[in-house]
Amino acid sequence: MIIDGVEMRALEPGDAAGLADVLTRNRAFMAPFDPYRSEAFYTEAGQLARIETALAERDEGRTVPYVFVEAATGAPVGALNLGAIVLGPLCSGRIGYWVDQAWNGRGLATAGVEEVCRLARDEVGLHRVEAGTLVDNLASQRVLAKAGFEQYGLARRYLHINGAWRDHLLFQRLLHEDPPPLAA
Repeated sequence: MIIDGVEMRALEPGDAAGLADVLTRNRAFMAPFDPYRSEAFYTEAGQLARIETALAERDEGRTVPYVFVEAATGAPVGALNLGAIVLGPLCSGRIGYWVDQAWNGRGLATAGVEEVCRLARDEVGLHRVEAGTLVDNLASQRVLAKAGFEQYGLARRYLHINGAWRDHLLFQRLLHEDPPPLAA
């Protein structure tokens, strides 16, 4: 998937330095929406450790991590993760995403969420995908609405964000109505 000169592809260890750079540059921009992060998080080593964990979880079938990169340079400009994957009778996963402030408003997150929902249905076999946003994160709520998500609840004091336990609106998108595969 390429949109406006940006490609979404699988996350790889070589993305660590670029992610450390873009996250450092966007630290103040994302502070109202992010949990507290240690200083190590913003380093290449910290990002490499995070990537290695994500890839191990991918190999176990629990997550599918993606990165948005400038097609011309390969520089990361955001990320998208399909995680908390549970198969069986639930067949569900949770999506999270962020985009560099300089790339906001170009439809990258919406296109990425739509593509990951397609992959979740067609390749992972999920029935539904869920997401949560801070109550006041209207931009992220617009992304989810454009990508076909519906609000289904409120999680009070859900995550510790920017120094306080914050409420989140919960969204889901049903991907199909087929029954799950039978267990062996």
